[in-house]
Amino acid sequence: MADKHNAFVCGYPIKHSRSPLIHSYWLRKYGIEGSYRAIEVAPEEFLKFISHMSEHGYIGGNITIPHKEMAFSACKKLDPAANAIGAVNTVWLENGELIGGNTDAYGFLANLDALVPNWDKKRDGSVKKALVLGAGGAARAIIYALQQRGYQHIHIVNRTVERAQELADHFGDGISVHSWKNADNLVSEVSLIVNTTSLGMAGHGDQEDGFPLSFAQASPETIATDIVYVPLETPFLRKAAAAGLKTADGLGMLLHQAVPGFEKWFGVRPEVCAQTRQIILDDLA
Repeated sequence: MADKHNAFVCGYPIKHSRSPLIHSYWLRKYGIEGSYRAIEVAPEEFLKFISHMSEHGYIGGNITIPHKEMAFSACKKLDPAANAIGAVNTVWLENGELIGGNTDAYGFLANLDALVPNWDKKRDGSVKKALVLGAGGAARAIIYALQQRGYQHIHIVNRTVERAQELADHFGDGISVHSWKNADNLVSEVSLIVNTTSLGMAGHGDQEDGFPLSFAQASPETIATDIVYVPLETPFLRKAAAAGLKTADGLGMLLHQAVPGFEKWFGVRPEVCAQTRQIILDDLA
């Protein structure tokens, strides 16, 4: 008989995942008998693994790269976020059926709520505008999240404009698409800038000034946030802070996106506290 308190994170590769640190800490903190394991599953084995997870003693788990789209196709039902984003990062069983959710948008919003309270409030009755850098899978979750919070216009900047246009077509009105050569001109229009790219990091198109975007025209009230948390202060955040902008690192997104899954599997809604964050910071160090 399956142990109802076993969960997992699966990806390929998976050694880098810090999710077991988070969930194992919460299991100890709340005195729950259970486990949360990292499992490496090759793409050709994923559908077999996910369809038989209860036979392996699991009630659910997290799905990471490169399986998020495959999990989307494998689930019998999807929550609204997964349906809109087109990817699944959290699965659980209900009446024997595989259900898929996406908690990335939730994690992104909860992180900003915690680090920059009232970040999404309108200023002077103006239209809420954001600038999203990049058009990959992560950008889909960010755009969905911003639309949930009433952002009426979102600029997407991407090296391949065609890929950004696919996102614009998917998410509908209020999305505009731009190449990097126009990015600097958009900074003055927005109250939030989100980096979903690896630009400026070592080995990823590193620039002399750290990041290929000028914040010179940004309002001092503009918030800059990165979804990356290694390093904690990315070249993007460092440059934004030097220009006087408010910044929010990406570590909280990792922590907060873990909350809904833990609650589904173990029946307790965990708190993201200073100690939770410190566990990951210690591991990074």
